[in-house]
Amino acid sequence: MSYSYMPVSISMQNRKCLVVGGGRVALRKVDTLLNYEAEITVIAPELDKKIEYYAEKGMLKAEKRPYKPPEAALFGLVISASDDNDINKQVHDDCRGAGVPVNVVDNPPLCDFIFPAVVRRGCISVAVSSDGKAPFLSGHLRFILENMFEERRWNKISAYAAQFRKKVQKRWPDDSDKKTTCYGRFLDTDWKDIIMEKNAEEIEQMMDEMIES
Repeated sequence: MSYSYMPVSISMQNRKCLVVGGGRVALRKVDTLLNYEAEITVIAPELDKKIEYYAEKGMLKAEKRPYKPPEAALFGLVISASDDNDINKQVHDDCRGAGVPVNVVDNPPLCDFIFPAVVRRGCISVAVSSDGKAPFLSGHLRFILENMFEERRWNKISAYAAQFRKKVQKRWPDDSDKKTTCYGRFLDTDWKDIIMEKNAEEIEQMMDEMIES
């Protein structure tokens, strides 16, 4: 079986992103990008008040005007959420000609990438995608996962896991077997009870003992 979209995580920090369109759909995409420290420019003749608020706060750049071809080619990632299909097609063509990844909202044939349904727990991201074919199902699975992985507990577990990995890499930089053993000890620990019963200092001591055992 072949697939259209390969799951991949890319750094959005300081990446220049363009959103064409200023309505509620564009706002949803802007809200997503803001979580990843992207440099966002929004271009549309009319802008949602929340987008204007973000611009006033310096969180993004907003230009209240029509899109001007081929300016999408100047960005590192583009989302087109205009209610004008001709503009969306123009943005897509400009991006394709310049090799810039583009997402035309609700139009999979014009998308180089899609937005999966995401569950975030600290540094852990779980993404669910239907390859653009049944996004309502992806959203339902996200709801199930959100209820399975209680936020407060898993935020703490992910933070301790990141801290533990740094400790292991520092203690055993060149010993892959030791690293594997340490990670196994971490995964075998009943973190639900540990988090409830121990304070941060006790947990750090416990992790040190896992590394040296």
